Amino acid sequence: MTTILLIRHAVNDWVKTGKLAAWTPGVHLNAEGQAQARALGERLKDRPLQAIYASPLERTLETAEAIAAHHPQLAVQVVEAVGELDCGRWQNAQVADLESRKMWQLIQHVPSRARFPGGETMRRAQARAVDAVEALAERHPRGLIAVVSHCDIIRLILAHYLGMHLDMFQRIVVAPASISVVQLGFGRPMVGCINDTGHVPPAPQPGDDSG
Repeated sequence: MTTILLIRHAVNDWVKTGKLAAWTPGVHLNAEGQAQARALGERLKDRPLQAIYASPLERTLETAEAIAAHHPQLAVQVVEAVGELDCGRWQNAQVADLESRKMWQLIQHVPSRARFPGGETMRRAQARAVDAVEALAERHPRGLIAVVSHCDIIRLILAHYLGMHLDMFQRIVVAPASISVVQLGFGRPMVGCINDTGHVPPAPQPGDDSG
């Protein structure tokens, strides 16, 4: 049985812009995210990882490198299929400007029928991410691997293995730098945990200059 740690990248400043980042280049971890990534690396430093995989975007690669810092025998390997949702023409758009659109409402409430304008369908995103996870499980039978990806992609993967309809995937909470565990073998898939954040340090409070 292969154990797969599905890890969401740590936090960055892009969310403060109110825009959809999607595949926008140059989105890096901020100071809080770097602290989260270091804590994640510490959490996994004694685990017998066989491989570390990541989406090709900077925020996932930087999170994965914090894990790899404790596993010098491993290099982070890029897997494009666990990359962020392709939002098409909505990339870099202000979320506030999208919320009144019919397609935005469809994405929020019936995502199985939704396609981002000029981008991909939610069904396609789920299929390519699950296919990637299945391929990695075949590559590492009875191994332990880390896969660093994005919130919605991880939620779509978890929904698949939970037997949950895609339209309900947004009920799953996947916080920054969290770990979720899926085990894949020849029998039924097992979801060991979802959204483990026990290692994540508290967010800095306004006016806190202690660090």
